[in-house]
Amino acid sequence: MSLTLLTIFSSSFVIALSGALMPGPVLTVTVSESARQGAKAGPLMIFGHGMLELALVLALLGGLAPLFSRDEVFIFVSLLGGAILLWMACMMFRELPGLKLKIEHHDQKPRSLILSGILLSLANPYWFIWWATIGIGYIMYSVKFGLPGIVAFFTGHILADLAWYSLISFGVAKGRNFFTDTFYRRLIGACASFLLIFSCYFFYSGLQRII
Repeated sequence: MSLTLLTIFSSSFVIALSGALMPGPVLTVTVSESARQGAKAGPLMIFGHGMLELALVLALLGGLAPLFSRDEVFIFVSLLGGAILLWMACMMFRELPGLKLKIEHHDQKPRSLILSGILLSLANPYWFIWWATIGIGYIMYSVKFGLPGIVAFFTGHILADLAWYSLISFGVAKGRNFFTDTFYRRLIGACASFLLIFSCYFFYSGLQRII
């Protein structure tokens, strides 16, 4: 039994890490917020992301799995996600001219990192698709071993996200002592551009399903 649980944990970790390594909205905002708020950005973003995923796992175990495969759900999430990412990209572009790496904390209104982790996950239709396919398959296998199986699966999954995003956040935060304001603006501009690209892609995906 212990070997099976270790297998579930390790395989869940590797598969989740392969997904976390791919660029996406959560990674993009983690990079920009790590430069603003420090190494805590990655862990707090994943805390919000993890809260949402835990709720989703419980919902799937409760019988909501078929809902995620419906076209109308994908279309709704794609269009709403595209709108959210477009808004975030516009806000980042608007702030670019006055951005400085050494931010005065009393003048700054920090982004809620936990909330961002939740919203950016919800804004990504492929997060739903992952859980509707790979995620459900893993849950169905893990649940055969009861609560320990589900715990092994979810722990491996969320630790992969936490490890990668903490590493990214730490690297960006510590590197800011060596970065100029110009480099910082270019970094945030690149992040905003990626969000804009993701926004267009989500709009395209949703409209393609409609057509």
